[in-house]
Parts: sequence; structure tokens; C-alpha cells
Amino acid sequence: MTTVALPSWEQVRSQLMAAVPQFYEFESGGALALDLGDGDWLLEIRPDGKLLCQHGIAMDDVKSLMCDGTTEDLGTDEVAKQAKYFLGPVVSKMRPTLLKAGFVEQTDMNDDFVAIIFLKGIDFQRLDEVVAAVRWCQSLFGNRAKL
Repeated sequence: MTTVALPSWEQVRSQLMAAVPQFYEFESGGALALDLGDGDWLLEIRPDGKLLCQHGIAMDDVKSLMCDGTTEDLGTDEVAKQAKYFLGPVVSKMRPTLLKAGFVEQTDMNDDFVAIIFLKGIDFQRLDEVVAAVRWCQSLFGNRAKL
């Protein structure tokens, strides 16, 4: 039986950055990120073999959008519910296409940020397929931004 060596994240990252020069990093050696469409969405490729398309909002932005009184009295859960409300219309436009393409939806929340995330596994041994998936996302969100 022949064992195939898995490519290292450094190799994958280097090849992806060469194939898609728009990629950038939030931290050196970490996940690769790419703004999609008009910048409301973010694509991320993580070293653990996950491709994410996400749309999020900062909790402080949600608080500033809420105009009915002071938000200091609200807990994180209440602000997060409002964040999902603000994210809903944009996410609902993309949800059917992303789910049909094999992505799984989840919500990520912390004290600073709420994001609706669509993720799926990718195979770094099939880098051409990874690049094709990135190009598909760019096309999908680029076309939506023009609507």
C-alpha cells in the first residue's frame, strides 16, 4: 500500500496565494481570507481544511443600529438576536445556493461579533478543486453584488 504525504499548510497557503493573489492573512501563517462581492461577505480557508463563506456584524455596530433607548441594559444574547435580524436579509439571498453546493450553516458569536457561517470541508490534495471552489464563490458573490 502506498502512502501519499499530505501537503503542509505552508505549501497549500503558498500555492493558494499564488493562484488567488487577493488572499490576505489576519495573522501570519493562519487562515487565508478574501473579501467577496461588495465586501459584506468574507471567504476563509483554514488550515484544518475548511472553506467558509461568512457574513457578520460587530456587536458595537448592532448597538448603534438599535435606536430604541440605551443598549447598556441589554445582555449579549439580546444583542446577538438583533444581529441575526440585521444579517438575515443578506444571508437569506445566499442560503439556498450555498446549501445546495454542500455548505453547512452555523452561527458563530462572541462578545464582539456575530457571524452566519457557511462551511464545508476541502481536500488540500486536490488544490485545483480548492481553487475552483474559491473562484465559484467569487463569481457567485460578485454576481450578487451587481444585483
